[in-house]
Amino acid sequence: VIEFPVYAVVLGLLANGLLSLLGIRDRLAAYFRTEFFLKTGLVLLGATINLTEIVAFGAKGLVQAVILITSVFLFTWSVARWLGVEEKLRALLSASVAICGVSAAITAAGAVLAKKEQLAYVTGLVILFALPLMFLQPALAVWLNLTPEVAGAWIGGNIDTTAAVVGAGSIHSQQALKVASITKISQNALIGVVAFLLALYWVVVVERKPGQRPSVWQIWERFPKFVLGFILASIVVTLAGSYGWIDKVGLRDVRHLREWFFMAAFLSIGYGLSFHGLRDAGWRPIGVYALATAFNTVVAL
Repeated sequence: VIEFPVYAVVLGLLANGLLSLLGIRDRLAAYFRTEFFLKTGLVLLGATINLTEIVAFGAKGLVQAVILITSVFLFTWSVARWLGVEEKLRALLSASVAICGVSAAITAAGAVLAKKEQLAYVTGLVILFALPLMFLQPALAVWLNLTPEVAGAWIGGNIDTTAAVVGAGSIHSQQALKVASITKISQNALIGVVAFLLALYWVVVVERKPGQRPSVWQIWERFPKFVLGFILASIVVTLAGSYGWIDKVGLRDVRHLREWFFMAAFLSIGYGLSFHGLRDAGWRPIGVYALATAFNTVVAL
């Protein structure tokens, strides 16, 4: 599950090469609808977030989520700016480290209109750093003699992908797994807030011309509308769960459907990928991600 974006991108690249040799690549390009698959996957992500679980977790979990997202985002943004990383790539890096990896990067890409190559680059970094943390962090939690609850909150607040959070929590203990999952869900629930603030910043600061006064309509145009679907899906699932209209089996099916849409999205990204943007980005985003991950690990603890 953790590696599926990478596999999907590679398959897309292979499909690109094969269909180009057969001379039918351009004819089939319309079926590789990256944006549609990404946005649908994110709406389905909202359908896996039960707000009652977050409320039951208590105010402390939400406070932790706000502190982590704010501090890690601003730290990553500052380091990336200091190293001269391009602004849109900077936004994707900051959102992915601060919130929830690939899903946050996708949301940020919609808010700032980032390139597909930049999204693919950040996705690779998320997986590259999440995999070793999945094994190292539970071991560190045991070495530090943390309680299962604290270990779970640390794992959920630090590791960037939900799948890796589940893996790390399972390695430690069932209680750590439960707390880690809800901690990560609390962060996921704030994706919409970050998307709105990024869209606002881009219209008011980055793209504003001298003497121009941005309108509410410009901000609304830039705001990724699929975030509203994410929020609505979360509310619907929460209400359905409270009335017993949906059970764990139904939620599991929604998660599987979400993964299929994300796989289709990354397959499409690989199909249309250009390596020029990746080559131009260089080593600096890797350095930013490494420093930000170290900072996130310490602050989360």
